[in-house]
Amino acid sequence: MKKSFLAKQIVENCRLTGHFTLRSGQTSSEYFDKYRFESQPQLLKAIASLMAPLIPKETDLLAGLEMGGIPLATALSLETGLPIRFVRKEAKSYGTRQICEGGDIKGKTLCLIEDVVTTGGQALISAKALRSAGAKVSTVLCVIYRGDNLSPFKEKDLQLIPLFTREELMG
Repeated sequence: MKKSFLAKQIVENCRLTGHFTLRSGQTSSEYFDKYRFESQPQLLKAIASLMAPLIPKETDLLAGLEMGGIPLATALSLETGLPIRFVRKEAKSYGTRQICEGGDIKGKTLCLIEDVVTTGGQALISAKALRSAGAKVSTVLCVIYRGDNLSPFKEKDLQLIPLFTREELMG
């Protein structure tokens, strides 16, 4: 699927209008519902196909952020053959009690996978936690970047690579 056609499909299937409060606390009159592209096999496959070449060559593991990044990272893992880890928002008080599930990350280079990013709050928190656990994290790959300020990423030595920006989708 061509990127321009995928953009139209995402807008048609996933863009909602109304009054929405975002994770960042900001309000918006439009919302890109990630579950509407993650739950459609054709869209999810096309997204993974177009995102795969954006993964840095040095990546050892994909790290899907709970919850929306997990289906994307899984699709990317199937597309690329790269192993995956599942990153919790916070460690559970039972079981393995780890922030990252699926195997060891110490000394590994992770590419964080997110769905829709506005300020990057959760990606920044997760990158810090994964670095504390011994992983190397320098890249966040997302489907849609709807923000307008990359300085929080730069301040934390992270590169944000979006498949689409809000401007590209809304053209």
